[in-house]
Amino acid sequence: MTSEQHNEQSPQRPPERPPGRTREQTPGQLPTVTYAFAVCRRCDPAALAGLPGLDDAAPVRTLAAGPLTAVVQDVSAVDFAEDALRQRLTDRDELERCARAHHEVIMAASAVTPTVPLPFATLYLGDARVRAALREKEESFLAALGRFNGRVEWGVKVYTAPAPPASSPAPPSGTAPGTAPGVAPGTTPGVAAGNGRAYLDRVRSRHQVREQHQNDALQAAERVDAVVRGLAVAARRLRPHGVEVTGAHRTHVLNAAYLIDSARESELRAALEDLRREETAVQIELSGPWAPYSFADGPDGGVPR
Repeated sequence: MTSEQHNEQSPQRPPERPPGRTREQTPGQLPTVTYAFAVCRRCDPAALAGLPGLDDAAPVRTLAAGPLTAVVQDVSAVDFAEDALRQRLTDRDELERCARAHHEVIMAASAVTPTVPLPFATLYLGDARVRAALREKEESFLAALGRFNGRVEWGVKVYTAPAPPASSPAPPSGTAPGTAPGVAPGTTPGVAAGNGRAYLDRVRSRHQVREQHQNDALQAAERVDAVVRGLAVAARRLRPHGVEVTGAHRTHVLNAAYLIDSARESELRAALEDLRREETAVQIELSGPWAPYSFADGPDGGVPR
C-alpha cells in the first residue's frame, strides 16, 4: 500500500480551503478535517488518553469501520490548509514537533495492538471519508495487520570505522615548492626523477589504502545485512545518509530496516554483538523496536522512490 493509496489529500495537496461541517460540528465552530495516524483492528482508547497529537484542542480518538479501526484526530482545516501545511514543512522546528507528535500516537497504538502507520499529514474531509477509505482498502490493511502481528521493526545502520591516520606524503627531496617533481633546481635529473616516482608511489599507496578500507566496509555491511536478514521475516534497504548527517569522519554504508518477531530480540542483539567483534572495519548501530513504518506499503524490500 502506498501513501497515495492512504491519502485522500497528500502532504503536498492538503485541503485548499476549509470544508463544510465534519464530525458533530456545531454552528460557530471552526471547520475541521480528520487527521489519520494509523489503522489497526481494535485499539483501547485508554492507550491514547492524554496524547496531544497534532492539535491538543481535540482528543486523539478511534474511528471504527467494519473490522478496522483508524486512530484519528480532528484538526483545524485552516491550520492544515495548503499554505499553512507548506509552512509547517519548511519550518524545521515545527516539522520536528509535528513528526514527533505523529510518531508518539503511532507508537502508543502499536504498543497495544498490531498497527499500520500512515504517512505524516494523511488528511480526510471528515469521518465518512475515513470510513470509505478503510472499506476500500480493507483487504490490504487486514493483510498488513496479519504480517505485523507479534512483529516489530528494527533499524540497522553500518558506518565505516575511522581509517588509521595516514601521514601526508612528503614531497620528493630536492624539489622546491611549486616545482614539479623531477625538475627541481640544483638536482640531477636522475635523482629528481627517482624522488618524484617515490612521491607518486606514496600518493598512490595512500589512495589504495583508502579504497581498500572502503571496500572492506562495504563487504562487512553485506555480511551484517545477511545475518540480520536471516532473523527477519522481511527486510528493506533504505538510502544511506550523506555527510551532512553522518559527518565527514565516516561513511554510511548500510541503512536497513527489518521486520522481526518480537520474541527474537535477544537473538538479534546477540548476533549484532558478535558482528561488532568480528567486523572491525565498520561501526554497527541498532535502533528500535519501532512500529513497522518501513513495511506499511507491502512486505517486499526495495529503495523507496
